[in-house]
Amino acid sequence: MSVLPAHLVEATGTNLPHETLHVVKGRRSGLTISIAVHSTVLGPALGGCRVWTYDSWVDAVNDSLRLAEGMTLKNSAAGLNRGGGKTVVYVPRGTVLTPEQRHDAMLDLGDAVESLGGAYMTAEDVGTSAEDMAVVATRTSHVCGLPSSQGGVGEPSDATAAGVYAGLLSTLERAVGSRSVAGRRVTVLGLGHVGSIIAMRLAAEGAVLTVTDVNSAKRTLAEAIGATWVEPHEAHAVEGDLFVPAGVGGVLTDQVIDELRVKAVVGPANNQLAHRSGAKRLAARGILWAPDFVVNAGGVIFLSMMSEDEPSAAATAERVDRIGDTVTEIFDVAEERGITTLEAAEEIALERLREPANA
Repeated sequence: MSVLPAHLVEATGTNLPHETLHVVKGRRSGLTISIAVHSTVLGPALGGCRVWTYDSWVDAVNDSLRLAEGMTLKNSAAGLNRGGGKTVVYVPRGTVLTPEQRHDAMLDLGDAVESLGGAYMTAEDVGTSAEDMAVVATRTSHVCGLPSSQGGVGEPSDATAAGVYAGLLSTLERAVGSRSVAGRRVTVLGLGHVGSIIAMRLAAEGAVLTVTDVNSAKRTLAEAIGATWVEPHEAHAVEGDLFVPAGVGGVLTDQVIDELRVKAVVGPANNQLAHRSGAKRLAARGILWAPDFVVNAGGVIFLSMMSEDEPSAAATAERVDRIGDTVTEIFDVAEERGITTLEAAEEIALERLREPANA
């Protein structure tokens, strides 16, 4: 039986608060692959594979550990009988993978996942796609998110965006007293798959939008939806109602928090807080924050529920929409107990882990 860590930690420290850490150099690709399984208390771990550039393989391993712990919280808070795990494939800086290297890396990933005997199921994440997962599936059955053309459930971006939007509406209601986005000033930082979907929906419902992305080609989308474009480093300082981080993590640094001019922050980006103390810093400024691992759980809900033996699209959509209710519950608990929304969200997730459904 897995042992639940007594408390959450920002860094691994001297003790590993995970069940398994599997690090291997792929025999085909030569790339270092790190699979971290944080917990299987609720069931087999589920978490995507990230192919990313780091300064060293040690940084990649540390990232897999951090992300796996976050997946435990995400899956638990989402009501899934799934544990938390994550894979990181380390790409050295300055390296650009050829199609052949990527294919080999996915084969190596499949072998690594298979060696864990079903304790962990992988899926797409930053730097990977449904097509990549199809390659992984040639080496292991413990993978989800394959292309629909190959019998899989396809990309989870729509479900992720739907869950974020449900959380966004609940956050807006608590911050300004109404769920209507018409006329509300919203800044979206990051116009990737999910960020673009959210921005387009906000525009369609009458929000006054400011958007940005590190890819300047996204200006075309901004023009198409009638949004104001700013440079990425300026986005957090735009005055408005909501700030929506939809890009890379760590955006909520102490400086950014101090310069925010909004009522609330809610978005799909993972690990938004640069430091755990940022939750208290936001609260001290009266800025409502919806914890990212709750808000962006729509994708993992979709991948998990639609990969079941008898999947139900209606039940999956209902569970994704329930993210809004969970966000409201977090705000209620935080207010009633005088704690941060981060602490409230963690308590909700940890309660399920203390009394697992499959115990």
